[in-house]
Amino acid sequence: MENKETTPKPAEAAPAAAPRPYAGPRRPGGRRFAPRRKVCRLCAEKIELVDYKQTQIVKSFCTDTGKILSRRITGACARHQRQIMRAVKINRNLSIMPYNG
Repeated sequence: MENKETTPKPAEAAPAAAPRPYAGPRRPGGRRFAPRRKVCRLCAEKIELVDYKQTQIVKSFCTDTGKILSRRITGACARHQRQIMRAVKINRNLSIMPYNG
C-alpha cells in the first residue's frame, strides 16, 4: 500500500445573496407611513346633538345604499356615532331614508 498525500481542495465560495428589489429607504419597525388621526367632524363644528331631522348631516354618514359608515372610516367620536346610529334608525322607520339602496 502506498501512502498517498492528499492535497486539500480549495474551499468553494458561498453563492452570493440575490440583491433585494429597491423598496425605498428602510425605516425601523418596517412602517412606511404614520396614519393621521381623524378628528370628529361634529365635535369640530361644535354640534352637541344629532337629531333625526338633520337629514343632511345624517346622510353624510351613510353610503348611497343606506348603510351606516363605521367610526373607523368617518372619524366620528363614540358619542356622536351613537347619535348618528339612532337618527338613521329613526329615519328608516319614518321612511325618510331607505333601508337599502
